[in-house]
Amino acid sequence: MSFDVLEKLESKIQAAVDTISLLQMEVDELKDQNGQLGEENQQLKQQHDAWQERLRVLLGKIDQVEESA
Repeated sequence: MSFDVLEKLESKIQAAVDTISLLQMEVDELKDQNGQLGEENQQLKQQHDAWQERLRVLLGKIDQVEESA
C-alpha cells in the first residue's frame, strides 16, 4: 500500500515539476516579448517627439507669417 502511495506522490511531483518548467519557459518568452515591445515603444516615442517638434516648427512659421501680414 505504501509503495502505491509513493508512486502517486512521485507522479504528482513529476507533474508539478513539468508544469513549473513549462511556466518558466513561458515566463522567459514573455520577458523577451516585453523587451521587444519596450524597444518598439521607445522608437515610437522618439518618432512621436520628432513629429511634435516638426509640428511646433510649422506652427511657428505660420505664426510668423500671420504676424508679418
